Amino acid sequence: MLSIPAAMGLAVGQGLASLPYSGTDLEEIESELIKANASVTLEDVYLAAYGRLLSDVMPDGDTGQAFTTMKEATSYFQRVLAEIGLADVENYIFTSIDTANEEGYTLFAVVYRPSDTITVTDKYDGKTERTLTAEDKFYYEPFKNDRDQEPLDEILDWAGIPTYAYATQKQQALMLTLAANKVLDGKLREDYWNAEQEWIAGNFGTICKSQDENVCDVLGLERGFMNQ
Repeated sequence: MLSIPAAMGLAVGQGLASLPYSGTDLEEIESELIKANASVTLEDVYLAAYGRLLSDVMPDGDTGQAFTTMKEATSYFQRVLAEIGLADVENYIFTSIDTANEEGYTLFAVVYRPSDTITVTDKYDGKTERTLTAEDKFYYEPFKNDRDQEPLDEILDWAGIPTYAYATQKQQALMLTLAANKVLDGKLREDYWNAEQEWIAGNFGTICKSQDENVCDVLGLERGFMNQ
């Protein structure tokens, strides 16, 4: 079992990619987040997203509000961003590429999308055109350009994550916490689009292995989730 990094500030800086290494002890994680002066903590997320105090839900962190779709994840995420005073929260979306879910890995991205209705070309067959709104499943996938090749999504954070690492509500709460801190960081991740192409082509293991090695180096861990 991987343990929470002693320097949670480094983990926060790695965003979603640090999720598999963060442990499961909510009290310990929250303590480390506070020590790291994280702008958004688990306390913030539980109160904004779920309407509960963190102290009331420990140790398991379960309030019966785990998300099962990116639409639900986005709803919780936008509540958190609204609570911390961010403008245009409706433009921040949690997305996923699910092509490797059966193999145990999901590619997540947090995107800024300036429009609530988009017309795009299917990224799998390269020809089907779809007009999507927040009610559509494919709306919760990233799109670099719209149908007319005009720029669309900006990627604020992304990571390939083992499915076991976001299976519980407390893991998801930390996921929202890490993502919110990366949004406030304000940096864009242009490296996502090449990774997505590789992921869809079936090379998810290569993406995860590279990410795993990089994050372990930063956090000072001897091994990561690809070597357990």
